[in-house]
Amino acid sequence: MTAQEPIKAPVHSHARARALEARWQKLCRQYLPRAPNDSMWRYHSASRNRRPAAGWKLHVSATILNAPTIFKKIAPLLIERDVWFKAPRSLDEVLKLNSGLIYDYSQIGKIVTVYPQDDREAVYLAGKLHELTRGLSGPVVPFDLSFGEQGSVYYRFGAFERLEIEHRGRRALGLRTPDGKIIPDTREEPRPEWVADPFLAHIPRRRNSRKPASPALRVMRVLTQRGKGGVYEAIDFSGDTPQLCLLKEGRRNGEVAWDGRDGAWRVRHEKRVLSALNARGVPVPRVHASFTRGGNYYLVMDHLSGETLHDYLIRRSYRVDLSRVLDWGMQLAAFLTKMHEAGWAWRDCKPKNILITSSGRLAPIDFEGAAPIHRPDQSLWGTPGFTPPEVRQGEQTNGATDDYYALGAILYFLVTGKLFDYEQPAPIQSLRKRVYPELRILIESLLNTDAGLRPRAEEARAQLKAIALRYPPRRVRVTDAQAA
Repeated sequence: MTAQEPIKAPVHSHARARALEARWQKLCRQYLPRAPNDSMWRYHSASRNRRPAAGWKLHVSATILNAPTIFKKIAPLLIERDVWFKAPRSLDEVLKLNSGLIYDYSQIGKIVTVYPQDDREAVYLAGKLHELTRGLSGPVVPFDLSFGEQGSVYYRFGAFERLEIEHRGRRALGLRTPDGKIIPDTREEPRPEWVADPFLAHIPRRRNSRKPASPALRVMRVLTQRGKGGVYEAIDFSGDTPQLCLLKEGRRNGEVAWDGRDGAWRVRHEKRVLSALNARGVPVPRVHASFTRGGNYYLVMDHLSGETLHDYLIRRSYRVDLSRVLDWGMQLAAFLTKMHEAGWAWRDCKPKNILITSSGRLAPIDFEGAAPIHRPDQSLWGTPGFTPPEVRQGEQTNGATDDYYALGAILYFLVTGKLFDYEQPAPIQSLRKRVYPELRILIESLLNTDAGLRPRAEEARAQLKAIALRYPPRRVRVTDAQAA
C-alpha cells in the first residue's frame, strides 16, 4: 500500500495574505525583473560581465509576515551596489521554503540570496544588511554561519555557477576546489577547509550573553526535522535513574503562519493541551519538563516507541484486514470521544499523528493544533486529505466535526489504500470488493459534506463495535502438513 500525505498547513487570513502578497509582487517587479517560467525564483542580474564561479553567499532570513518589509529595506542597497541577488517569486514560496518540507531542509530561511563579487564586498554587504534588518528576525538558516546573534544575515561558501556531479549514486551540486577538482557542495559544510572566514573580525557580538540552563539531557538521534522544530530521542539524567524520553522543539520564527504563530508558540500551546487532557484522564503523552533556550521552546515528554500508522501503510503491499480496520477504528473513536468529553478538539487527526505500539494499540501524538470546542480557534488548522471541505474553504467550525471527518478519512484510507478526495470522491466499492455494507455506510456518513450529518465519535464507536460482533474475524484451520 502506498500513499503520499500532503503537508499540514494552517488555513490563513485571506485578506492579510492578499495584502502582503500584493506588496511582495510590487517589490519583485521593481527589483527582480527576471522571472523564468520554470523557476520559483526571481532574479536581479548585475551589469558586471560575469560573477565568480564560487564565493561567499549571503542569505537574509525572513518570515511571510516581514519578508516584504525586509526586502524593501535591503533591495535599494543591493541595486546601488550592483550585485546579483534573487528571492522567491511569491510569499507562498517563502512559506514552502520555511517549512523545510517541499524544498530541502537546508533551504529554510534563505529568502534573499546575495552573490558578492569578492570577500571584501561580502563582508561590507553583510554588515550593511545586518544594520538594515535589525529587529526583523527570521528563522535560523540550517548549517549556515550567523553574522551576529539574533540577526537575519547568514553566510556560507559555495558555488555560484551550477555544477553537477555524481555522488553516492545520485546527482549532486558540485564545488570546484583551487586545484581544479569538483567536490560535493554540501550545505552541512558552510566553510570548506581551504577557505578562510573573512567575517569573523566584523561580526557584532552581544556582551554578557548567557544561555539559560536546561535539564540534563543528551540527544541520541533526530526523529523528525522541519522548519517549526524537531523531535528528538534523548536521555534525561535529571533523576536518580536515566530515563529515555522525547524532546520536542518549537523554534522561534519557525514556520510563522499568517496569524503570526511560530513553532515556539505551538509547542507552548501543546503543553497547555497535554496538561489539560492529562488532568481529565485522556491517554496522551505526559510532559516531564519544559524550558526555553535561544528563543526556542522545548518539552521533555514520555518516550513512545512504535511506527506511525502512515509509515505502516506506506510499506504495505496489500490492504489492511477488515477486522483490524474495525479494531483500530474503535480505538480511535474511543480516544476522540474522551478528548471531546474533556472539551478539546484534535483538529489534526491523521495517520502521521498516530503511533502503533508493539501491542497493536494506537497512541495519538501531536496536539499543536488542538482547540477548545466551546472556544473555537480563529486560526483554522488541518491537513489536506483529512480536513473537511468547510475548513479548506475557510469556514469557522467547533473542531469536533473536523475530527469526525478525519476519522472517516482514516477508515477510508485503511479500507481502500487511497486518500479520500471530496472534490472527486471514489466510491469504496469501486476500490475494494466485499467491504461490509455497514462499514461502508458509516465511512460515507463520516465523510458527509454536511457537518451536521456526521455521526459523533461515540456513535461511530458503537457502530464499529456492532459491525465487529456481526462479522467476527475468520479463523483459518491449519492442517498438520501446513504446520510442519
